[in-house]
Amino acid sequence: MGINGKIAIVTGASSGIGRATAILLSKNGAKVALVARSKENLVELSSLLPESFVVWADLLKETEIKEMVKKVYKHFGRIDILVNNAGRGYHVPIMQIESKKYSELFDLNVIGPLIAMQQVVPIMEKQKKGVVVNISSGTSLMQIPGIAAYSSLKRALNAISLTAMEELKENNISVCLVYPYITKTNFHKNLINGGRWSMEENDNLPKIDTPEYVAEKILEAIDTERAETFAHDWMKR
Repeated sequence: MGINGKIAIVTGASSGIGRATAILLSKNGAKVALVARSKENLVELSSLLPESFVVWADLLKETEIKEMVKKVYKHFGRIDILVNNAGRGYHVPIMQIESKKYSELFDLNVIGPLIAMQQVVPIMEKQKKGVVVNISSGTSLMQIPGIAAYSSLKRALNAISLTAMEELKENNISVCLVYPYITKTNFHKNLINGGRWSMEENDNLPKIDTPEYVAEKILEAIDTERAETFAHDWMKR
């Protein structure tokens, strides 16, 4: 799908990959609905993006997700692209996973994108075209000790997305996955368990990607409508 003139929703748009994606979409001619909980950051970003629209929403709450989609549709009159980017991590060994925190992470990383998708798809069906991009993680393709909680939920999102791609393709709607690698954002400083993980302390890691690089991959997914887009070739199944 082309970008110019399209209406796009980006969740988690206040920083990191979401912010970079919103900026790149706008540069390519899209009108962007910026969605997050951080009012100040969204207002600042909106001032930089022509015809953008700010919607403050807590994506842990089903009612707010539904209301967000209604507001965007009422404002723009259509929705062509949904980028489900909002999410958090939870990095602990399996024996230390707390069910309450895991459940909260499930609501944000899986249920939230699912509800958003369920709300926009009927709109896209009426328009006879649409693209949903769900942001997964390269860790969902690996077995890395300490991040089973996070990676397992991204695997659930993978399954939902790939199945939705098959179910909706006859309606001319594409559901695409993007698998980022480690990206230089605040993600690892805002883990749900309050932990912190420093990229700078891991000298043996390959080069860390920028949010702008991942944003390019997201636009590539929108353009090609491929089921899966990987940050790096070595990540492919």
